[in-house]
Amino acid sequence: MADKTNGLAFDPGFAPLLLVFQGTVEYLYSDINRFKNLSQKKVKFMQYYKKILEVFYNNTGFYVGCLMWAVYLKAQSKQEILSNHCFGGKYNEEENISDTQFMLRFTELFPKDVKYFLGQNFEFEQKFVDIIKIYEGFLVLNKGFTETKLNSDIKLPDSINLKDADLYKSFIDKALEEGNLSLLNENIEKLLKK
Repeated sequence: MADKTNGLAFDPGFAPLLLVFQGTVEYLYSDINRFKNLSQKKVKFMQYYKKILEVFYNNTGFYVGCLMWAVYLKAQSKQEILSNHCFGGKYNEEENISDTQFMLRFTELFPKDVKYFLGQNFEFEQKFVDIIKIYEGFLVLNKGFTETKLNSDIKLPDSINLKDADLYKSFIDKALEEGNLSLLNENIEKLLKK
């Protein structure tokens, strides 16, 4: 993750665990919508319900982890960030926040689908909506990391608790060891300023 002589890793190991939220959700919904019969759609939605939530919470865990990792990187002595594939690229804000925008729309629409297909009330906890918005602001603040060469270049949102960098790293290490980014969601309250 970090080599004091050579720099700090841009990604502590999240990439292999990341699930593409928008593509997965669109694929699952297209499979649901291929049925004309409402009963069949309901059955298919019920089959995919847990998978959709699994991918959602994986992504919010990724966002939490990225914010925690940024706090950890910022707390280290000034060093180059290694393997930042975004550095030097052209910044496009619309493209940069397209995933978070999709997730925010999803948090509004999915409860309606749950009600329609399953006849149940469902609502995402506000902390998940908040973390998506904070992560989106973090992306914009850092211009998609196109200008982030050193850890000192990282800009952090005001709503983030900066005091627990080493604790955040231990949370990240545990999630990576278990291969489950959604575990990081358990620490949203520790990450956000009260």
